[in-house]
Amino acid sequence: MFAPLESRRTRQWLLQNFGRTVEPARICLRLESGEQAGYAGPDAIATIVVRDANTLMRLVMNPEIEFGDAYADGRLRVEGNLAALLESAFRNLSRDRIGTPYARLASRWLAWKQNNTIHGSRENIHRHYDLTSDFYKLWLDSQLVYTCAYYADDSMNLEQAQVAKMDYVCRKLQLQPGESVVETGCGWGALALHMASHYGVRVRAFNISSEQVAFARRRAKQMGLDGQVEFVEDDYRNVSGDYDAFASIGMLEHVGKGHYGEMRQVIARTVKKTTRGLLHFIGRNRSNPLNAWIRKRIFPGAYPPTLREALELIEPLDLAVVDVENLRMHYARTLEEWLARFEKSANRVGEMFGAEFVRLWRLYLAGSLAGFRAGSLQLFQVLFAGSDCKLIPTTRHHLYRTEQTEEKELRWMHATP
Repeated sequence: MFAPLESRRTRQWLLQNFGRTVEPARICLRLESGEQAGYAGPDAIATIVVRDANTLMRLVMNPEIEFGDAYADGRLRVEGNLAALLESAFRNLSRDRIGTPYARLASRWLAWKQNNTIHGSRENIHRHYDLTSDFYKLWLDSQLVYTCAYYADDSMNLEQAQVAKMDYVCRKLQLQPGESVVETGCGWGALALHMASHYGVRVRAFNISSEQVAFARRRAKQMGLDGQVEFVEDDYRNVSGDYDAFASIGMLEHVGKGHYGEMRQVIARTVKKTTRGLLHFIGRNRSNPLNAWIRKRIFPGAYPPTLREALELIEPLDLAVVDVENLRMHYARTLEEWLARFEKSANRVGEMFGAEFVRLWRLYLAGSLAGFRAGSLQLFQVLFAGSDCKLIPTTRHHLYRTEQTEEKELRWMHATP
């Protein structure tokens, strides 16, 4: 017969069990009653403080989901730097160490429940992106770009780095005035508007978030670009027509592995022998489901693919992959800025959604930052083109040209005999 959870013997067993789990990451574990386990050295990363034995038991059963739920509920708190604790956990604790048969079953059930069918995708996207633009305005940049920024220069702030990222994408695609571009998953519309205003192209941008599409249409009208950029509230699977370029920025991770065939059909319809496309997406080094808590509470239906899985999506189409880049550390820096801005706005977020929501999103942003720092998450850009596309340069020189480098080149040429 099992001892009740309230008994000292059961508490000690649970404490020691979970303590052994987190010890390799130099994490201390303590019950609010004062009993301790886990790492005991002076160089500990942080301490997890658990309210009661019931929470501790749930951590032992399914740490991947329970850690996040208990933190958001206030049944668990962290003494020390939350992002540093999570980074150490990602670096030092394998899935085999923290996984249990129950946790794996719960993860598979969640994936089935959040399947990205046309109806399921709309529900999944609504839960995250339709929280109101006012919430995202508190901590994103001024144009609401919710993807990895590109810090072409260390002195850049978030606003500058997001503009640099959008321009980097345009230069990779070698956009030409008068061309037509289709974008799948356009967010609040910043990239489509940048393409139109700075490169003179026409853009059709698809999105199933009503909140984002409404915002993007208002901004296009304010900028006088509503005749050049069309924001379509529709699923990416319904994209059709002839275009000169295809762009998907931060959307592939929302497609789901089981729906890559549908994404492939869209690329096949839009990228022809003379055209080109770009995929920008959060990825993994190894094929694994995204953290179950993130899928349950933040990003339902999300799956970051490996680079191999993304390339296999393109390969049957006989398209040439012409450039692959990993911007992982750029995303880590982006998240540092997002998290800092979020913390500055935490009181306002609490007024809008409550204290539990603040803790939930703090954990999501800190966990994402930790994932990119530790290398469990990557940020890939894959440029591909049809066999007759003549616009892809033979070097990468065009990607890194700035006014400063051009001035240096001119001085060097004039100084050369």
